[in-house]
Amino acid sequence: MLREVKVGIIGFGTVGSGVAACLQENIEVIERRTGVKPVLTGISDIDITTPRSVNVPKEILTTDSDALIDKVDVVVELVGGTGCAKEFIIKALKKGKPVVTANKALLAEYGEELFSVAEKSKADIYYEASVAGGIPIIKILREGLVGNKIERILGILNGTCNYILTKMEKENTSFSAVLKEAQKLGYAETDPMLDIEGTDTAHKAAILSSLAYGQWFGLKPIYVQGIGGIRLEDLKYASELGYKIKLLAVIKQENDDVQIRVHPTLVAEDTLLANVSDVFNAAMVKGQPVGEMLYYGRGAGRNPTASAVVADLVDVSLNLKYGSHRRVPAFRIGKQFRNLIPMNEIRTRYYLRIQVVDKPGVIARIATVLGNRGISMSSMLQRERQSSENVNLLVVTHTAREKDICDAVADMEAFDCVKDKIVFIRIEDI
Repeated sequence: MLREVKVGIIGFGTVGSGVAACLQENIEVIERRTGVKPVLTGISDIDITTPRSVNVPKEILTTDSDALIDKVDVVVELVGGTGCAKEFIIKALKKGKPVVTANKALLAEYGEELFSVAEKSKADIYYEASVAGGIPIIKILREGLVGNKIERILGILNGTCNYILTKMEKENTSFSAVLKEAQKLGYAETDPMLDIEGTDTAHKAAILSSLAYGQWFGLKPIYVQGIGGIRLEDLKYASELGYKIKLLAVIKQENDDVQIRVHPTLVAEDTLLANVSDVFNAAMVKGQPVGEMLYYGRGAGRNPTASAVVADLVDVSLNLKYGSHRRVPAFRIGKQFRNLIPMNEIRTRYYLRIQVVDKPGVIARIATVLGNRGISMSSMLQRERQSSENVNLLVVTHTAREKDICDAVADMEAFDCVKDKIVFIRIEDI
């Protein structure tokens, strides 16, 4: 028997119009495949007069979001941000109405509170579109890999940053020039700082880590470093060494502890993850017993995000049809880990670029400092002169502790033979 479900969208921007278009164009396919029919009953926005890319009946448009929540079966929140969007979601959940959202910032900062409200109200909250756009990584972690212990997630989760790094590498173009191009093409916002400073990726890392380990870590303790400091010469040198630089979300379990960090990372160029280019996203998940798997696709934009929202809408509609609310809870509490490993205590390998005066004894001094800090070098290369006197030394280390690397860098920058700030970038072995 067909079940019609009344759907209300709050927020009629790019993604909202994409969801409306998808429901209009594919409603027969959804109905035929699933036996449910999500019917777009209302759309609320502060602006209902500006033309959109999709035509909808004028009578379903409103500026009254509260009234919309009352009359529909499912609420789709696409306002964004952490203000009124939170109020709308909580209001719907307290009325026992399922919510579908794409709001990664809200989930990262207030996910624990929202999940608690949903549990008390026995209401569903689905959020596939909050991470990696059209890649169903939330469903994979909640359902597809439910029988696995998640050992590691490595994610390229921001298309803007990946586009910038790809274009810089391929076209030998500066960061600022590529950013301007990305803004013209619509790949970067007018104010791109949320993306390029790594905050957007950190929001997504907070969500994925909570699903992987059943503990809400929140956003504050996550180490975040963006791509603004990446220079063309480091992309070039990384390539010479057999690596590419990616803005990576790193989520790992170490014994009973977890590390979560976001930063530029050297990844070996012969790996699948290193070859995720342009605006595409990818998540590499290592589970036990499944092993390592890579999920790849378009991570943002109107259509991929709308696709994820509609998939959630179908899941929620099926839950309503069969009376199976909370069949897949938004968040399951798992084993409580002792702590989130502080950044100073993480251990990985490092790339260092040190600009020094080209004279005898300098390399020996550098090697001594590293050795005194217990850091072992895998390789050291000398590259072309930056001026009549200065050269770049490229050092790749074996696994070392972050604090020891930072202390060694501070020691070396105090030398008169070191002529600029030392660049160090972490290496992730896959």
